[in-house]
Amino acid sequence: MGTQQMTNADAAWLHMDRPNNLMVVNSLMWFDERPDRERSEQIIRERLVERFPRFHQRVIEPHLGLGIPQWQDDPHFDICRHLHHIAVEAPGDRAALQALVSELISSPLDRSKPLWDLYEISGYGSGVAIVTRIHHCIADGIALTRVLLSLTDEQPDAGVAPDASDAGHRSSLAALTDSMSAGAGLAESALHEGLEFAGHPRSALTGLASRSIADARALRKLLLTRGDAPSALKSELGAAQLVTWSEPASLHEIKDIGHGTNTTVNDVLVAAITGACRRYLLQHHDLVDEIRAMVPFNLRPLDQPLPRELGNRFGLVYLNLPVGIRGPRARLNAVHTQMEEIKGSPEGALAYGLLGVMGLTPPQVERRMIDIFSDKVTMVLTNVPGPTQPIYFAGAPVAGVLGWVPAGGNIGVGVSIFSYNGGVTIGLRVDAGIVPDPETIIEYYEYELKVLAGLKRLPPAKPTGKVTAKTAAAPRAKATVTTKGTAKAKARDPAPAPA
Repeated sequence: MGTQQMTNADAAWLHMDRPNNLMVVNSLMWFDERPDRERSEQIIRERLVERFPRFHQRVIEPHLGLGIPQWQDDPHFDICRHLHHIAVEAPGDRAALQALVSELISSPLDRSKPLWDLYEISGYGSGVAIVTRIHHCIADGIALTRVLLSLTDEQPDAGVAPDASDAGHRSSLAALTDSMSAGAGLAESALHEGLEFAGHPRSALTGLASRSIADARALRKLLLTRGDAPSALKSELGAAQLVTWSEPASLHEIKDIGHGTNTTVNDVLVAAITGACRRYLLQHHDLVDEIRAMVPFNLRPLDQPLPRELGNRFGLVYLNLPVGIRGPRARLNAVHTQMEEIKGSPEGALAYGLLGVMGLTPPQVERRMIDIFSDKVTMVLTNVPGPTQPIYFAGAPVAGVLGWVPAGGNIGVGVSIFSYNGGVTIGLRVDAGIVPDPETIIEYYEYELKVLAGLKRLPPAKPTGKVTAKTAAAPRAKATVTTKGTAKAKARDPAPAPA
């Protein structure tokens, strides 16, 4: 029976599991018609289970918890134990699907078998939905997105056998990642240092004095940044999770906002999320100057095929969300400045190395280290670009795709940005005890996009130096961003929740 030692970073994500915060990457695809069931099972078997060994291997923990876990071929593997068929309750609308998905993602995966499950959910509108749950120790979100997209095709009549290359999906994934990626040379250098931390932590720490100023500053930021204060978005975790998502917004119109304000797509989306969080905090009389997000930083070349062993190859950077700033233009400018700063930082790669160090420690020590990191942030924020054209699964066109990012330690909010076929959807996962009404945040986000759409027609805001919560409001403007079921709205801040 084949076994293979788990990497330090993967072990760290395995041991981050807690009853009230599971390290599982959850994704959703929905269809207006049912994919062929027999063909879909063949695709999953050939393109997933046979192509990537982790999907037929289970985790074996070391004796007495000392050492690194191992991957072992599951002698009792049966794909039917991983493929489930359930129905959503009447009336089969989005609210019913959200309730079902919330229930699914609150349940741990069975560790006696490979750590993944797929649910085909019937009764959703005129079609079906598919929820996929994969443990983070198998791979990071970008890698798992590529894995799941490899199950789909650009044509409805494609064969079952896997394509030799996922080049088409790699190119679409690369489309929106520029603003989250460091320069090639800097990223390569920082990744090398991160790997040194993972493999040789003592010697790496000893050599800290000889590192560049940027590396030392980034490491201090990772370790010494103060924790985020408790707020209406950060508190003690419960056990129940809730998910919701936005209507797809036009990617073309969001790009247009970016062009009109000399910012990027990521800047605009993060500014809208920041504005939504501001409104939610104001609603609960709990406004602070800023909250901090942890942003995954991809370190895997997107122009190369995925390794069969998959794994986690990403770091984490801190992004301050200026919720205390009243003016939408000033908030956008502040977000843009923050995003520019993290582009050239080695912080992400060094964080990857620190995760490897955590994987070497006993579980109780690792738990404490995770708490130190998670206390510094309020949410995890990811941006995963998907295909720009329609895709098909087992012959059926995919109507929509999104996912929900897991969060470690005491982080109770996860925001995932996913683009597909010209639209951008926000997925929100929250701890039910902290945010019992996540739909409110989504409504605020959609409202904020309309506000930002008006900024492209306004003169540029004058530089004001350091931006604080006392910054004056931006001019009012009418604005429109196309989403299903939305209309024009006036840009005022603060404003009541949209109807």
